[in-house]
Amino acid sequence: MTNPYTVALIVPTGIGASIGGYAGDALPLAKAIASTCDRLITHPNVLNGAQLYWNLPNAVYVEGFGLDQVAAGRWGLRPVRQNRIGIVFDQGIEPDLRVRHLQVADAARATLGLTLTDYVVSDQPLNVELRTAISGATWGTIQHPDSLLRAADQLIHHAGADAIAVVARFPDDTSSDALQDYRHGQGVDPLAGAEAVISHLIVRTFHVPCAHAPALSPLPLDPHLSPKSAAEELGYTFLPCVLVGLSRAPQFVTGNPDRHDIWANEIDAIVVPESACGGSAVISLNGSNTRIIAVRENLTKMQVPPEALGINATIVNSYLEAIGVMMCDRAGVNPSAIASTISPLAALTTEGANFKENASQALSNRIKN
Repeated sequence: MTNPYTVALIVPTGIGASIGGYAGDALPLAKAIASTCDRLITHPNVLNGAQLYWNLPNAVYVEGFGLDQVAAGRWGLRPVRQNRIGIVFDQGIEPDLRVRHLQVADAARATLGLTLTDYVVSDQPLNVELRTAISGATWGTIQHPDSLLRAADQLIHHAGADAIAVVARFPDDTSSDALQDYRHGQGVDPLAGAEAVISHLIVRTFHVPCAHAPALSPLPLDPHLSPKSAAEELGYTFLPCVLVGLSRAPQFVTGNPDRHDIWANEIDAIVVPESACGGSAVISLNGSNTRIIAVRENLTKMQVPPEALGINATIVNSYLEAIGVMMCDRAGVNPSAIASTISPLAALTTEGANFKENASQALSNRIKN
């Protein structure tokens, strides 16, 4: 009996990916890949669509830093039926806007049956600041990370939270060119890089699932909005998809493995944009039995193809082609066999004394064993 066929789908955050760089626009891709594998490991950036989400029973919702630790073999993933979610609210959120988010949390309990602990308000405003790199990728900082960690610690150790949702007040900059480009499906998500900093900090410190939902004032109506960005325009909050994802996010484990745990050596394929192969997970899995599939059509602001790092990748033009490669792998079919031509076998050279000595030694070892 073969092991469950497991795929990791990564679209790095804040790098302007043409697929997956907007408000949940990679969710159709995740749905398609999930139907071709037994287990799909992916991160909030792929599955979050603000107030829109989709239940994929075989999808595993893993924050980016945690996914990197799994790929490196340091952590495993343990599936859960349901997590108790604790919410950290930034003290900098206005009272009315906080009430809107609390109503979302109550709705998730009453309508979706999620389990939430009492919430915590940070003891200082987090003061998120947004930054843009020369490449065009976005990142950010928070002025009081210690306040965020104290709030998370209280939820974990006093309220019994298994997972943490963070709602931080992000700057309103409705007139910026970057925001207008993003709303029209042409730019980089100005919030994504800072969001990653927040969730990474929680996961690295406490080893629990975490995801972030920015608190923002509603934007003015734009009749020319891109469909890729439209999910973020539906209301006051980005929180619903975060709560749904965290409700079944697997716990991180470092020892005492269970037969249901997922470890790096069980990842059969990892799918990434071709221009963004410099992430920790891809580098960790390079040289393993995991097939690295790099997709050309998903353009980003990065310029890190697999060849630049010596990564052995299967390069495909589209995600549809990537799905075909994974279906061949799952069926035990060499993808190169499904082509109009196939090269004949070539003879392996046996010249040289070293080859003869090595072959003789290998044969001797096999006989002894």
